[in-house]
Amino acid sequence: MLEVLIQRRRNRAVARKLIREPLRKHGFAPTRITTDKPRSHGVALKEIGVSADHERGVHQNNRAEVSHQPLRRRERKMRRFKSPGSAQRFVSMHAATHDTFNIQRHLISRRTSRAFRARAMAEGNAAVAA
Repeated sequence: MLEVLIQRRRNRAVARKLIREPLRKHGFAPTRITTDKPRSHGVALKEIGVSADHERGVHQNNRAEVSHQPLRRRERKMRRFKSPGSAQRFVSMHAATHDTFNIQRHLISRRTSRAFRARAMAEGNAAVAA
């Protein structure tokens, strides 16, 4: 589970919000949490009472950072959002749909790529129609 939260500050209150949101959304506590360096994440975990393994450090969250690269490219294209709220709406929607619609062509054959693309478009059309 990967969560993205856009905030101006990186303090304890923001970290608490970042941790509470997936708990509320998914209904269970994670077994392991990987964050970047700020100590506010560890303090927020202790306050909430989550007993998950907390990994933090220079290279611990590289997988999460790599998964954010398409998001960062999209942000650079759009450059500025009118408000943090619009940025957060974009980020949460992008994270949810990126894996469905972004098919890495170099890993599969053309025929399989077409089948995946057709399925993704059908799912997208069904989601828009609903």
